[in-house]
Amino acid sequence: MQFPLGPKKPRHDNERVETMIRILLAEDEEAMRTYLARALENAGYDVVAVDRGTAAVPFLETEHFDLLLSDIVMPEMDGIELAQRCAEISPTTKVMFITGFAAVTLKASREAPQAKVLSKPFHLRDLVMEVQRIFGQPAQASI
Repeated sequence: MQFPLGPKKPRHDNERVETMIRILLAEDEEAMRTYLARALENAGYDVVAVDRGTAAVPFLETEHFDLLLSDIVMPEMDGIELAQRCAEISPTTKVMFITGFAAVTLKASREAPQAKVLSKPFHLRDLVMEVQRIFGQPAQASI
């Protein structure tokens, strides 16, 4: 599978790139979920946002996502369990965790060593830059 080199950009005056990087965002805190989804959409990504891990699984089963961006501490199914399910369902989907808990960061690093962990608090620019880095995109100062 080949990933596009960047978010949707006009090729010519009225032609647009058809494929976008798709991100599944799992964050139980509503304000944070809205904030992150808006920032990623403004950076040109296609975002589907859910409020818990159990709500993310059906999306992983029925749709393609290039990145799972998940809080680690969530009710019902934490982000690490979600990442493990994601690896079973959609092994090509990359994973990035967000968390405000240092001890949880260590657990995530042990149990999902291929995943990037971004610790709260972070600036939206840092989030977008990490997503761009994951997909080998040139950094853009859009936020």
